[in-house]
Amino acid sequence: MKRFIAGLLLFCLPLFVLAQDPAPAADADVANGETIFKQNCASCHNTSAEKSVGPGLKGVQQRHEFPWLVKWIKNSQAMIASGDAEAVALYKQYNQAQMTSFPNLSETDIKDILAYVEEANAAPAAVAGAPAAAGAVVAQSGAPSDLFVLVLVALLVVMLLVLGVLLVVVTLLSKAVSGDAVATQTGAPFMERLKGTLTKTANNPAIRSATIWVFVLLVTKALIDGAFNVGVHQGYAPKQPIAYSHKLHAGEYKIDCNYCHTGANRSRSAHIPSANICMNCHGVIKKESPEIQKIYAAIENNQPIEWVRVHNLPDFAYFNHAQHVNVGGLECQQCHGEIQNMEVVEQRSSLTMGWCIDCHRKTEVNAKGNAYYDKLVQVHNEGSKDALKVADIGGLECSKCHY
Repeated sequence: MKRFIAGLLLFCLPLFVLAQDPAPAADADVANGETIFKQNCASCHNTSAEKSVGPGLKGVQQRHEFPWLVKWIKNSQAMIASGDAEAVALYKQYNQAQMTSFPNLSETDIKDILAYVEEANAAPAAVAGAPAAAGAVVAQSGAPSDLFVLVLVALLVVMLLVLGVLLVVVTLLSKAVSGDAVATQTGAPFMERLKGTLTKTANNPAIRSATIWVFVLLVTKALIDGAFNVGVHQGYAPKQPIAYSHKLHAGEYKIDCNYCHTGANRSRSAHIPSANICMNCHGVIKKESPEIQKIYAAIENNQPIEWVRVHNLPDFAYFNHAQHVNVGGLECQQCHGEIQNMEVVEQRSSLTMGWCIDCHRKTEVNAKGNAYYDKLVQVHNEGSKDALKVADIGGLECSKCHY
């Protein structure tokens, strides 16, 4: 009998574990769930059990039935008003902060979100030293950069100059020492002999010409470098009127960039977020913070927050965020650096024409599943064995950016 009960427990234990931590539904679209979650939910919820503005979503399907979750997500206010016990308890637990309703989300969308949450919690933690995930922005370990080469050349020139000066000093000292016997007879002191030798060296036409040419070359190089850096603000990190931390919001809380910069994937400009977007969260949390009070003051005085622009292209250069984000599939970090780790935003890339052109020459066009590129790919493959690059479809034409 005992063996029978033990066998029954061993048989049922896996089923119990699965019931406690269900896998994503087979027909759920996890990728769609991730997109919806990042655009709508990440500002208030974590996929883990950690609390944010709202509760952590780990195990949410064990805490609430799916039909209840659908009703809650679509219209939480109506459920609270109806006196639903779970809804009212949740409302009171989080200081009577009402969750934003999403009536446009379908049951399929909600199922996809829940599947994404389950998968996020089922994924093993990243192992230290493991290779970066696909699409992550990592430092390339290829050829050295132009700046590195310039630094090496500059160091080599300085070393040669120092070596030349040392050789001259050694020669002068050796001459002065070798002339001690004659100096003893004439009675000339050592310093006078050294001064005379230096005077002769300075009056030497060859040495003077070499010194002048080295000076001219160094000044010319400095002027050329300065000219190329006119209008380049790489490293620019201005102080903003309100201390906003991307490291906290985009890094720790993992708020999707599109939640605040609403035009990044559908407009030429990424858009600076309005105070209303800030108040979606800060109308409830950290209201007493001095920095948040600045937002309240801006709203009460009907004055926009005067954010200082960090990334600023010249007026004669055209750039479209939507084309690069939607069509090109670029991540924000590829141009703006690891924005999720920045306490104060700074311009990490040079944003020069050469920098853009270099990217167009290296970036391959993702033509899979897009019939628009079929003919272009066919023509390109007839004349080249290399992958289709942005440069091959007009990425180097002047009129693309200047018109």
